[in-house]
Amino acid sequence: MKIQFRKQLSRNSPVKVDDADIRGEGVIAANLEQNEHFVRQEFRNCSDMVYSEISTDGGQPKRLLVYLGTLVNEEKVNGMFKTIAAFPDTRLPEGTESENGKPIPVGKVFTSSKWSEIIRRILRGNAVLFTDGSDKADCFAAENMPQRSIEEPSSEPSIRGSKEGFVERQSVNVGLLRHYIRTPRLKMEAFTVGEMTETKVLVAYIEGLADESVVERLRNKIAAIRADGILESGYIEEIIRDDPFPIFPIFQNTERPDVVAGGLLEGRVAILVDNTPFVILAPVTFWSGLQASEDYYVRYPVASFVRGIRLLFLFIAVFVPSFYVAVTTFHQEMIPTSLLLSVASAREPVPFPIVLEALLMELMFEALREAGVRLPRPIGQTVSIVGALVIGQSAVQAGIISAPSVIIVSMTGIAAFLIPRFSFANGVRLLRFPMIVLAGTLGLYGIALGFLGILLRVVHLKSFGVPYFTPVSPFSKRALKDVFFRAPIDGRVFAPQYEKDGTK
Repeated sequence: MKIQFRKQLSRNSPVKVDDADIRGEGVIAANLEQNEHFVRQEFRNCSDMVYSEISTDGGQPKRLLVYLGTLVNEEKVNGMFKTIAAFPDTRLPEGTESENGKPIPVGKVFTSSKWSEIIRRILRGNAVLFTDGSDKADCFAAENMPQRSIEEPSSEPSIRGSKEGFVERQSVNVGLLRHYIRTPRLKMEAFTVGEMTETKVLVAYIEGLADESVVERLRNKIAAIRADGILESGYIEEIIRDDPFPIFPIFQNTERPDVVAGGLLEGRVAILVDNTPFVILAPVTFWSGLQASEDYYVRYPVASFVRGIRLLFLFIAVFVPSFYVAVTTFHQEMIPTSLLLSVASAREPVPFPIVLEALLMELMFEALREAGVRLPRPIGQTVSIVGALVIGQSAVQAGIISAPSVIIVSMTGIAAFLIPRFSFANGVRLLRFPMIVLAGTLGLYGIALGFLGILLRVVHLKSFGVPYFTPVSPFSKRALKDVFFRAPIDGRVFAPQYEKDGTK
């Protein structure tokens, strides 16, 4: 028997066959020419689409293998050609052997007669085999997507603990989680969202630990997503959030498998989105933003001390610039005389009022920080360091700004870097500006009003039914062991019972 293989790319003039019936029913036909025409119409003007016709002698049925050349592994496809040659008359079973007794690298085989499923599998890196006279097609897993190696996350470095980080492939991320939590109670519920991207989304939780109302709420929100494309987990956060104007994050995103595993053991729910290394955890509280995974890998007295430092510098990052503006503008009697004279002499050549000077300095600091992040790493570090030194020193010498303002802004910038959760630190950065405006208009009364507004906002905020200020409000004595200080691990509860508002 002579077998001929012929590869060809998309041709401009496909066979003209009426495919109205095929489109209406949504199933493939038993005619190979009709099926080929349908695929060519669906993937017209796609230069990477490959059509490989396999013709045999002896009256054997014709076969057509179609796939996207940019998504498949050529070695796997060549193995499929050998498999087809070994089984000219029958369907291609998984795990079969060729005529010489050697195993054939077929992999997973899926059979379908629905066009929607077949097109979806082609776009996911499958090679699809059509056989003349058959109304079913064989789909072979031949995906060859580029994959980044597992390495330490750059956004969440740690001195002690795991150096593994999530990657863009969801299957790898699921494997990392399974490596940490080896129990069948770890559930993974799959969803597909995005009309054009068809992004895979997994909802992971530990049955019996996660609150079922939170899981059900996430199921409903993800299933209700209607969007053309979902490219990153931030899209999911934006769509399913409850609060339309969140200052503080109601989700926690992380690249670390150990953080997600710890969250699952505490009864939280994880959302894994394909094509991104960032995994979402919900629900979260205000205090989650001040906790780092490394707190549980060092001695608890050290971890408790570090948590106290973070809480102190959280207040410094939000209130120190506004306090400086309020005191120097309205309440000079609160400043010691020697310090007041020093500040007054430093501010004498400055032409701007203190509130405008503070706002300009904060904006400049944020601009330098953003430039350091967006530029290539070697250049970004140079811009952020040299730019701050040169601009700050030149501005002080020119009398545009005062030295005390440079010190205050630098202190608040360092304080914001102590917050371990980047999304939480972004909220702190935003709060500085309205606090400075309130301090420049109402003095200490404005700071008090701003503090009360922030407190009311945080107390009112909920993350999927869980009050954001839990366990302080509502108060829970048992859960306080892991808020302001880190209790010994043998005295902690891994699945805290959050107080909920009862909404679904």
